[in-house]
Amino acid sequence: MRALLLTLALLAAPARADIAEAVQDHILPGMAKLQASAETLRDAGNTCDTKALQDGFHATYDAWMAVQHLHLGPTEEEGRGLAVLYWPDPKGMGAKAQMALLKGDPAKLEPEAFAEQSVAARGLLALERLIYPEKPLPADPCPLIAATTADLARVTGEIAAGWQDYAQLLTTAGEPGNTAFLSRTEARQALFTQLAAGLETLNDGRIGRPLGSFEAPHPERAEARASGRSLRNITLALSALRDFTESLTPDAPQTLAAFDAAIAQAEAMDDPILAGITEPQGRLKLEILAQSVTRLRELALSEVAPEMDVGIGFNSADGD
Repeated sequence: MRALLLTLALLAAPARADIAEAVQDHILPGMAKLQASAETLRDAGNTCDTKALQDGFHATYDAWMAVQHLHLGPTEEEGRGLAVLYWPDPKGMGAKAQMALLKGDPAKLEPEAFAEQSVAARGLLALERLIYPEKPLPADPCPLIAATTADLARVTGEIAAGWQDYAQLLTTAGEPGNTAFLSRTEARQALFTQLAAGLETLNDGRIGRPLGSFEAPHPERAEARASGRSLRNITLALSALRDFTESLTPDAPQTLAAFDAAIAQAEAMDDPILAGITEPQGRLKLEILAQSVTRLRELALSEVAPEMDVGIGFNSADGD
């Protein structure tokens, strides 16, 4: 019934590409894929088969990268987004908490108890530490792997289910009874904010943290280095944000072309864990990519925002 109501809402929505198509073509398929990938990963966690775990880990991480820019609604409620990916963790709190779980009371690995553990000790990067360990682990990781993958499946399932209702709020913005979005402009603003903030997070975090300064680059700060995903995540984030942009409005040729150029730059880098940024040539490539992402955000503000009829006088870091 919920799916039928959402479908009717989408069909009844005004013929704009900004809300209905973003929900139908980008958001809901992405959330469904994330849930399905995490469920497959949970099955691999139960067997603790290394190959299946690594394959499932990458598939789930890829699926998360397709929707990680959507920091609103069910993703943010109860800290679910952080429970999927807690990064950065500059003080290594996750590893410390995880080692305590690895050697501690098995009762803490039961589903309800594990859900109460720190988000830093859960999620994708917690799993990465178990299946791509930098040094031998002090205890059998399989029970903790099973708990971690089960928790991921639960959390992503809650996110996907919650988005069914939240998507309906977006598509019925301004209608009687909708207190979340009092107008379609509010809903468009919320979605555009995710685009602008996603580009900012990409540049400041996934690119900026390892880039550091010319005198002090920090490749060790790159995301998911142990599993070799640092550059892959940058490329996937760009691709997801491009897809999101096109679903919001296809009438943004400059922005979409700039996305294509930035994606091509990332794909040409051939530096999976950004180790090359300690050398001038490698650093230059990442700096050029950072400049491209900065330009992308400027284009989004000057081209996409007017096309969506939303204002640009806001702090994108504020989320929705």
